[in-house]
Amino acid sequence: MLWLYLLTRVGIWTTAYCTRWLFPADPKSPHVAGFFAPWQQWDWGHFLHIARDGYFPGLAGPWTNGWDNREAFFPGFPLLLRAVHTVVPHWATAGLLISFVSGAVAVLALARVARLYLPDGNAGRRAVLFLLLSPCAIFLAAGYTEALFLALALPAWLAAHRQNWPAAAVLACLACTVRVSGLFLVAALAVHFALTARTRRQWRALPWLALPALAPVVYSWYLHLYTGDWMAWKHAQERGWYRDFHTPWEAWQNTWHAAFEESLPTGYALMSQAELLAMVVGILLAGVLARQRRWPEAVYVGLSLWALGTSYWYTSIPRATLLWWPLWILLAGWSLRTPRFTTLYLCLTAPLMTIFAVTFLSGRWAG
Repeated sequence: MLWLYLLTRVGIWTTAYCTRWLFPADPKSPHVAGFFAPWQQWDWGHFLHIARDGYFPGLAGPWTNGWDNREAFFPGFPLLLRAVHTVVPHWATAGLLISFVSGAVAVLALARVARLYLPDGNAGRRAVLFLLLSPCAIFLAAGYTEALFLALALPAWLAAHRQNWPAAAVLACLACTVRVSGLFLVAALAVHFALTARTRRQWRALPWLALPALAPVVYSWYLHLYTGDWMAWKHAQERGWYRDFHTPWEAWQNTWHAAFEESLPTGYALMSQAELLAMVVGILLAGVLARQRRWPEAVYVGLSLWALGTSYWYTSIPRATLLWWPLWILLAGWSLRTPRFTTLYLCLTAPLMTIFAVTFLSGRWAG
């Protein structure tokens, strides 16, 4: 598994190297951007500012003109970034190192999770292959939260299947410090516990499921100290990313309008089309999981779809597919039953992966 992970990292870094030469900030300039410049895009700036300056530097905050709404981002990744920076002085290198190590842990854990569901010895390798060559795989390599979240969530899922609830709870608590998706993981763990606990001894582990709630409660308390708002992180998302509540059909309609009715520049319109496609994939995935009576995973994916599908419009759903590990296991199962499926998948997704990578690395919006 690790050799496949390393080879795909080489491919992504090669893409990053070429992108900085092909898409300079000034097309007429003979000078190329710095080696790490392609990786310092979009959300990375928020993580860097939090790690370097804190959430409210100089008493600045939502009451300040031009505020960047950084409190929308959970503290797990910035705290780890600050810790790694004490050893690795270059911020971008520290961020990339976190994702590199986390990604290795995540693929090993995904392979083990796949073997829980599929008896074939190649199941783990197939699931990892589909994840690493998925359209948004660039975000597993960037200094973003996806790799770190998977490195915590997948071992938590493994621990739950082994009835090691203390370990599952601790790992889920850490996952909740990284992304709000950790709360969806906790819900899935609770459903899994309810479906598998049989004896009185097993039910004694139930209080452990309360531990993950500690992370969002402490973060909300911290934000309340500075802002007086217990839901400051949610309100920051509403201000900065239009994540105020809308009905699912309104969100679909607004995204469709952005994708096809020429209301946005073409690059943003294309990404809106990707958002719509990812939503369809997610709905189908949740339906298949429910039909197979895999209720914990269906809850996990369903809550993710609800959270992402009830904003003004869809944002970052293609990135969220990286966190839907049941998808990669399902695809692995299909490929084992139908050998040609792997070829079909790679022919379709490899070009999309390159497009998303170049889009992100050149500073364009990629979800």
